Amino acid sequence: MNFLELAQARRSLRTYLDKPIEQEKLEYILESARLAPSWKNLQCWRFVLVEDTAGRKALAECMSESNPGRKALMGAPMVIVLCAVPSESEVWEGKDFMMLDAGLAMEHLVLAATDQGLGTCWQGLFSEEKVREALDVPGNVRVVAMTPLGYAAEERRPRPRKAMAEIVFHGKWGGLV
Repeated sequence: MNFLELAQARRSLRTYLDKPIEQEKLEYILESARLAPSWKNLQCWRFVLVEDTAGRKALAECMSESNPGRKALMGAPMVIVLCAVPSESEVWEGKDFMMLDAGLAMEHLVLAATDQGLGTCWQGLFSEEKVREALDVPGNVRVVAMTPLGYAAEERRPRPRKAMAEIVFHGKWGGLV
């Protein structure tokens, strides 16, 4: 599969099969995330893998009851929690490179999971403090996002994307392509 096909195949999945993830696939996914680019190559990201039912339930409880992500976290065989160490990144001219770096690592992770036939669903609406407590994350580390990881129990269709003319400008802002 070429990169464009991989990007087109990636979906946010919320239901998963009760099937374990093979170790070699997990290693491939984590290695892909490890290779993401970062500000000054500081690599501020960290990943916490949560497989046990009690741990996944504790993470789901860090979300509001109306968040459909709760069910996704409970239904997947694993949840990967993305953390970042602010002291291993910088803010420059108001741009927080820690968040960008962590996002790049997570994007590598979700695309690698897709490449391995696994599904993910980026989650960001949770109580960071509750996740920190549930996983014993130190106070100097941010909890940025989390994703369930597993085999899809559903097939999702592509979501609509904006037209190229809405997002790409030529030469200057508003310049037609």
